[in-house]
Amino acid sequence: MFDSFLVFLIILSILAVIVQDDFIFTIVYLFIGAYIIGRWWSGRSLKHLAFSRTYNQRAYWGEDVSVQLNIQNLSLLPVVWLRLHESLPVELATASTVREVITLGPHGKANFTYALRARKRGYYPIGPMFISSGDLLGFSRDNRRQFTTNHLIVYPKIINFTAIRLPSSSPMGTLRAYQPLFEDPSRVRGKRDYVVGDSLRRVDWKTTAITGRLQIKLYEPSMALETAIFLNLNEEEFELHSRIDALELAITVAASIANWVSSKKQAVGFYSNGLDPLSTDGNAIMIPPRKSRSHLTRILDVLARIQSAPVNPVADLVHQQSPHLTWGTTLILITGRADEPLFDELFKARQMGLNAVLILSGQAPEYRLVKQRADQFGIPLYHFIHESDLDLWRK
Repeated sequence: MFDSFLVFLIILSILAVIVQDDFIFTIVYLFIGAYIIGRWWSGRSLKHLAFSRTYNQRAYWGEDVSVQLNIQNLSLLPVVWLRLHESLPVELATASTVREVITLGPHGKANFTYALRARKRGYYPIGPMFISSGDLLGFSRDNRRQFTTNHLIVYPKIINFTAIRLPSSSPMGTLRAYQPLFEDPSRVRGKRDYVVGDSLRRVDWKTTAITGRLQIKLYEPSMALETAIFLNLNEEEFELHSRIDALELAITVAASIANWVSSKKQAVGFYSNGLDPLSTDGNAIMIPPRKSRSHLTRILDVLARIQSAPVNPVADLVHQQSPHLTWGTTLILITGRADEPLFDELFKARQMGLNAVLILSGQAPEYRLVKQRADQFGIPLYHFIHESDLDLWRK
């Protein structure tokens, strides 16, 4: 458009010189003035625009995320026209594109809303927003401005477990124990009459005074379930034909267990040999066990971003981190394959006072051999091929 206008203006100027007609000169001056003013106006309009993008920056799998765009003209001059183009991730977009053409008056505002569907975990760029403008007659080339890019974290699918039971050797916690090895003096579950041999420390003197008979307190066993989740994302340790589904299932299991442990107000940690795109050193991911909802959010953030790759065997990570875990911690290892070196590391972890649990994700052709080894070492083993298999811990 600009090239055509320039050619037209040159021809018109030549014609004005040849004809020596004041009217044609006037038209030439008007066109030149319109071009200069239009160019200046459109450039100024873009410089005095304010833009913001508002949305929840974290989303659970399957949620709809509403994104609001806000455009404001900070100038006293109106904006003749604006063309808006928002770049969206294909995995989340519910529409093929977001494009709008608007006008803004002096200090005018415009708001737009569109939706994203969190149907795949990940760390996604939202934007950038491209805004272009020009003069009313289209004489000047489009001026263009690019606004900031934000990000959206989509958590992996989290399944609400209800019946999962994990071993623990740590007494005096907040969870009821199903194997009453230790009794918690803070959890009185009833009273009974005194019999010879009972410790006088158990006597409930207040109840004894009321009943006139010695009454003994009965305590409920409890445990502390500090958990360390080790997630193996070494691609070479998953079956090739089912690798993608098995890796995603492993991430879902890790996220669901972390959510369940945290919901019980217990400490949970996360370790993985996977790759975090926000990490600059490329080292293994190590998040020591802690309590609190914010700590769970940190783990879920990493699980949303984490990626599989040909990395070091998970046995190396278990070997490095097991000595740093406190006695009685439950070590849950999620992997696609379990070989002899891995079982050796799990056995060493048990010797250090840790409780090892092994979870296989996806197809496991050597499952019978793995089962034999697990039984030999006394390690609980679970095998999940499909998401429906997790119903074992839902009921």
